[in-house]
Amino acid sequence: MRVAYEDLGTDQFEELVVAICQFLLGIGVQGFATGTDGGRDARFIGTAELYPSKNDPWKGTVIAQAKHTNGFNKAFSDSDFYSAGASATVLAKEIPRIKKLRASGELDHYLLFSNRRLTGVAEEKLRNVIVAECDLTASSVALCGVEQIERWVKSFPQVLELASIDPVDSPLRVSSDDLAEVVEQLAEHMKGAPERPVLPVPRVTYELKNQLNNMSAEYAKELRKRYLKETQQVKTFLAAPENIELLNRYEAAAEEFQLQILAKRKNYQAFDEVINYLVNLLLERDPILRRHKKLTRTMVFYMYWNCDVGLSHDSST
Repeated sequence: MRVAYEDLGTDQFEELVVAICQFLLGIGVQGFATGTDGGRDARFIGTAELYPSKNDPWKGTVIAQAKHTNGFNKAFSDSDFYSAGASATVLAKEIPRIKKLRASGELDHYLLFSNRRLTGVAEEKLRNVIVAECDLTASSVALCGVEQIERWVKSFPQVLELASIDPVDSPLRVSSDDLAEVVEQLAEHMKGAPERPVLPVPRVTYELKNQLNNMSAEYAKELRKRYLKETQQVKTFLAAPENIELLNRYEAAAEEFQLQILAKRKNYQAFDEVINYLVNLLLERDPILRRHKKLTRTMVFYMYWNCDVGLSHDSST
């Protein structure tokens, strides 16, 4: 069964890359925590065991970087990954890190992994960009797309276990379609609409719900401050008779999110992480939701506030 790489969490994908590198380069591959390593997800110092080949392996310091996306059918050739002259692309942000490591003598070879499709044309173009910008040779730079990752997963099936990945047990798999339809029409409805007072909702208290779901007090307070004032408009909009179809789509989305959260959430996870992961996944996958980021976050908060997602009673009683 093929792994749904787009449904993995970023941490899981990085762990998979480290595991693959241990087979390609050697057991001495060292993984780094996200966000604290200056761009290095993995480092290997020595002579590689298998890469690029047994007969002509890389020697020196190898830096491997993982760039995960939750988007469907994404490619290295997409403009968000690289566009000449653009400073906000994935590769544009990565190049200064490579240059810094190269200048300090901490990088001889560079491997870039992403769960994007990679064509021969895109591979040559992007490799040449890295070579020109970072004072590296073409033979010391490699880009690895989802096709190559899948081949290595089949060659080294142990990497899935090392990265704690089960193809049938991936994180939240949710569709953005129903919510996107609701958000798009709600955005039109709310243009210029006056704020309405927040009316009480028959539910457990917000404080108790946060305790049941392991949401931090600081995060819960910030959510309420930013999005509570919009909940009455959402409630009124969904309750309008002419919006019955949108209410049905909202309920379908909330049901899907709730079932996925209950099935996939780990016991130790704070609900802060669940909310962030869900919102980021939705924004990544749907252009309508990306155009209405704040309203998307408002709708996810409304689901939580309205007790449509998350625990609303003590499951032990």
